[in-house]
Amino acid sequence: MMQERAMPVVLTAKHGIPFLNQIVEGDCRLLLRQLPDECIDVVVTSPPYYRQRDYGAIGIGNEQSLNEYLESLLEVFEQCVRCTKQTGSLFFIIGDKYEDGSLLLAPYLFAHQAIQRTGVKLINIITWVKPNPEPRQYRRRLVSSTEPIFHFVKSDAYHYYYERFMGHREMVRAQVKAGNNIGKRYLELIERSDLSPEQKQAARQALEQVIAEVQRGEIASFRMKIRGIHSEAYGGYEGGRKSHLKSQGFTIIRMYDRAIKRDVIECPVIAVKSSNHPAVYPEFIVQELLNLTSQPNDVVLDPFIGSGTTAVVAKRMGRYYIGFEINPNYCEIARKRIEETPLQPNLLEFFV
Repeated sequence: MMQERAMPVVLTAKHGIPFLNQIVEGDCRLLLRQLPDECIDVVVTSPPYYRQRDYGAIGIGNEQSLNEYLESLLEVFEQCVRCTKQTGSLFFIIGDKYEDGSLLLAPYLFAHQAIQRTGVKLINIITWVKPNPEPRQYRRRLVSSTEPIFHFVKSDAYHYYYERFMGHREMVRAQVKAGNNIGKRYLELIERSDLSPEQKQAARQALEQVIAEVQRGEIASFRMKIRGIHSEAYGGYEGGRKSHLKSQGFTIIRMYDRAIKRDVIECPVIAVKSSNHPAVYPEFIVQELLNLTSQPNDVVLDPFIGSGTTAVVAKRMGRYYIGFEINPNYCEIARKRIEETPLQPNLLEFFV
């Protein structure tokens, strides 16, 4: 277990919250019971999906039936609700599964039972749209490219910073229009890369184009990935981002302003380089959710921390984090990522 030095230690003593700024190895169903009532501001998590991925053959997700899986999730959810403040929010990202050629509707069965058993309110079903879904050659159905993000609250007093959220986007545009150094970091990385002179020139031109798109208000922000510096784009199919990264030396990921404004987050699936984790969700999603429902010094909980994405973003945004993970290898991955993450409450430069 690791305590982050970037955050003031006095908060632990002040609030009496165990595990603050730690990644704790163990079963979250047991660890959650050690947290006090109403000590968490925001829960953001993506539980292991039902019998879809190999998470090390331990923990939730390996149940023999869907009902057993849902019961395990609900046990965790009930504890998360208990720990969450009346002003807090809970975000659960859950994927579905086909069985005998039919979707099980696992996410929606979970959401319905969660409401019935705990009395929480479901504010939104935010749709995560993936422009680069995993390529499959189905002939009898379409490739799944969305996942639901359930936003639950305990009361009508939940914190919701919509105006600040939209103001953040306007600030991004104003910064770019003012001609500051947004994008300069990518120019420096292009020059440091092992791209050929022709590839570097193409990368610079593409970067200028996407900055102009932000200036015109066509997109809210963007990410650029450069071969040899950033992780490969998720997917691996010819014609996709990974292919473009290999052949051109770079790829650009556009973030659209219609995000949560229309209960939609459009964001590519992005793998963290050498994470050795089968299901890493993008940092951009966590940023959007925390920017909308939390503020600096709030406490963010992820009972299925996995490779550490929720904690990484929470630390960068000046929030405290608590992460539980049953797989010891994933704990080490998460701790290493967090250790390398700077405290950067102003996300403009990082996420644009």
